[in-house]
Amino acid sequence: MEPNIQLNMTAILIAVVANFIFGALWYMPLFGKAWAREMKIDMTGPKPPSSVMIKGMVIMIIGNFLMAYVFAHNIAVWNPVTWAQPAAGHSPMQLAIPAAIFTWLGFFVPQDLGRIAWENGTWKLFFINTTYHLLSLFIAAMILMMM
Repeated sequence: MEPNIQLNMTAILIAVVANFIFGALWYMPLFGKAWAREMKIDMTGPKPPSSVMIKGMVIMIIGNFLMAYVFAHNIAVWNPVTWAQPAAGHSPMQLAIPAAIFTWLGFFVPQDLGRIAWENGTWKLFFINTTYHLLSLFIAAMILMMM
């Protein structure tokens, strides 16, 4: 039996936008000062040129798209409906939460721990970043599963 993977590009694009907004909130008003301190960024100095900010935003959008697109594939592969099986009464949330947690545990946590081990990252920075990664996966999973 071959899988029938169908991706909803609208849901993927909405997940990209939602994660972009979430990232802006997380790393600016919520944890921006703490993150900058842990990254040793001087927030009292001159502001970077707008071209630097635009470049960063474009790169983040590309990264958010890649994450949402690949994550949509990942979720689809583990969805029983993809394999012409009954969903067995699982709600979209019951499928989205494990997808987010296991993707985070297997792909994001090891990378975040690597920063502690090899890049002199702090545990505070680890928790700021890894919590962001988990929540961004939850956001994307909920959008991808609900649409």
